[in-house]
Amino acid sequence: MEPKSTDARIQSKGYAAKDAKGVLVPFKFERRELGPKDVLIDILYCGICHSDIHTARSEWGRSSYPVVPGHEIVGKVARAGASAKRFKVGDTVGVGCMVDSCRKCDSCKSDAEYDCKEGGPVWTYNSDEKHIGGKTYGGYSNNIVVDESFVLRISPKADLAATAPLLCAGTTTYTPLKYWKAGPGQRVGVLGLGGLGHIAVKLAHSFGAEVIVLTTSSNKVEDALRLGADRAVVIGDEKMMQKYSRSFDLIIDTASARHDLNAFLRLLKRNGKMVLVGLPSTALEVQPFSLVSGHHVLAGSGLDGINGTQEMLDYCAEHGIVSDIELIPIQKVNEAYERIIKGDVKYRFVIDISSLR
Repeated sequence: MEPKSTDARIQSKGYAAKDAKGVLVPFKFERRELGPKDVLIDILYCGICHSDIHTARSEWGRSSYPVVPGHEIVGKVARAGASAKRFKVGDTVGVGCMVDSCRKCDSCKSDAEYDCKEGGPVWTYNSDEKHIGGKTYGGYSNNIVVDESFVLRISPKADLAATAPLLCAGTTTYTPLKYWKAGPGQRVGVLGLGGLGHIAVKLAHSFGAEVIVLTTSSNKVEDALRLGADRAVVIGDEKMMQKYSRSFDLIIDTASARHDLNAFLRLLKRNGKMVLVGLPSTALEVQPFSLVSGHHVLAGSGLDGINGTQEMLDYCAEHGIVSDIELIPIQKVNEAYERIIKGDVKYRFVIDISSLR
């Protein structure tokens, strides 16, 4: 889409993928000038989500280049529009996966902007920019302009770099744990101990549930316990898997690689739930008997709306929950992508945007 006007623009710089190879390179671009309710945010930190890699490499087939990824954004308000009331210059704020929606449909009115019925939400990157045309550009950049209704308040006392991944990974795991009422007296399994899984462990533990990590890596057992798990089960150990057969009230499946859902559905109690939050790039198969024999529920969960995301941020600030991160300069982002694919990070990369300046 071509830009709609030649109005004044804000000059920005970041890193972008120019094609489906997904190699990120320096990129200069323009953002819209502030509207009445917009805020300009100077970005301090931006987390790296696996979705960034999928989009940069067009692995979901919907990428429009150039792509500036990044939807785990923490920064400071630099300017506010004339009618913006929620934030003032200097406030510590965050931006997650969405920057706008129609705000009129049933989904938007019920705090589910992620399910906007009027063409979907405007995603933080690789979405149609409704003001000046072209595409939205994300947080691998020095600044961003966002309507104040889609900006989130972050405690300035928080570890800001380690808070950044909560804007996606935090809400992705908090939402199903809350919805399915994880808490005391429940055994919650977390399948996979990566970027999503390690936050799911911290949250489920804080909710008071018994937490058991299901992992393919024996070298993650010690970490699972450190993060708050009561135990860790190494997948592939048949005796251990048999021991936990029909014993889980809830399993949060964070795995992004192909795996056998049926093996884990068999670990559920009668009426137990398994919720998919990871996004493998290939289809997963389910045998009907894995569901019907135990009255099991197989569900999916993604983002929450803006109000739910703010609730999660406030909860995490109150309980001291942040991500375990490795802080990197933006010049190492391509190396970070390769390490994520290999599982070589504990447990989220966060870009220090000062390295861009």
